[in-house]
Amino acid sequence: MRQLITLIVVAGVGVGLSWLIGMEGAQWQALPVTFVCALLAFAINWMAAIPAIALRTEAFFDLAGALTYLCVVASALALSAPAGVRELAIAAMVAIWAVRLGGMLFTRIRRAGEDKRFRDIRGNPLRFLGVWNMQALWVVMTSACAVTVLTSSEREPVDAFFYAGAAMWVVGFLIEVVADAQKNAFRARPENKGRFITTGLWAWSQHPNYFGEILLWTGIAVAAVPVLQGWSWFALISPVFVALLLLRVSGIPTLDRLAKKRWGSDPGYQDYVRRTSKLLLLPPGRPA
Repeated sequence: MRQLITLIVVAGVGVGLSWLIGMEGAQWQALPVTFVCALLAFAINWMAAIPAIALRTEAFFDLAGALTYLCVVASALALSAPAGVRELAIAAMVAIWAVRLGGMLFTRIRRAGEDKRFRDIRGNPLRFLGVWNMQALWVVMTSACAVTVLTSSEREPVDAFFYAGAAMWVVGFLIEVVADAQKNAFRARPENKGRFITTGLWAWSQHPNYFGEILLWTGIAVAAVPVLQGWSWFALISPVFVALLLLRVSGIPTLDRLAKKRWGSDPGYQDYVRRTSKLLLLPPGRPA
């Protein structure tokens, strides 16, 4: 019963927020387009969860997440007023990020054979459905600013907010891409099996990819500021949600717990943790 209530609450939070931030934006069939996009996000993940639960596999979990972002962005554009430069650029930012990250994670899981995050829950239908439900909420919350821009009734010309946000997105995206590439290359070398990475951007931060992730979504939020009005200001929860989830819930805490379990007694790891920034990119060797 508790798991079922959680499913309902999570979905309610996602569609409720989407209705709130979209009340003054584009409408479709008397419904805020942001609300329609949220319903679509949950529908895609619930449908994808059916074969996943039946086959007890998470093989296409990340691909489903990427597809959800693409469908939400495409629907927001299709059901709203003709897009300008700001809208098209932000839609492209979300699409590029989703395709890159989804493809990378899918390839990594195929290479590894399984995703350890799902090892203990794939056999429990309700718990497994809960993960897909959370992915839908992740899409709705993180894309809130982007979708609000795409469905806004006002088409503002590009300005300082747009350029500043776009620059932040580019820097954040590049940091995430480089960090992931460096870690994948490190893991691909047989001599590094069982070791932790301390080179490249990982010498500057213990979690540089998460720093890039937070920065790029903050950039989209900054670019969205000129079109926010009334209830749509609540869309700024997007980068806050990303930061809280990565810093306090399922990102850094989970990875740090696994790393400590694996290398906690290693003096080299202890020194790395002590001298390397947790998130921000800081010069190597500087005490965290």
